[in-house]
Amino acid sequence: QVQLVESGGGSVQAGGSLRLSCAASGYTTNNYCMGWFRQAPGKEREGVARIGRFGTPIYVDSVKGRFTISKDNAKGTLYLRMNSLKPEDTAIYYCAAGGTWPCPQSNFRYWGQGTQVTVSS
Repeated sequence: QVQLVESGGGSVQAGGSLRLSCAASGYTTNNYCMGWFRQAPGKEREGVARIGRFGTPIYVDSVKGRFTISKDNAKGTLYLRMNSLKPEDTAIYYCAAGGTWPCPQSNFRYWGQGTQVTVSS
């Protein structure tokens, strides 16, 4: 049974930083895609960053240069380092896993419960 558990969310002021973690169990992080998605109130879920088997990242344009996705296969953990946070980054952030490169959103089968990120101006 695959379980994804996020942690690291919180409230920060604009310009601040947070690092999200996602601990995966029952899932081989080094074989398949993993990613971070977010959903703000009243908006559709958005893919923020995805990473493939060999560590190649894909970012949505709005976070390029500010967010970094990475994974530690030995620990089975996915990370999202978020710098220069903006109020528009406020959302629930979800960890997801599934599929193979190029990691299309439709192939993500497993989802965490989400962690809230709030950025105040």
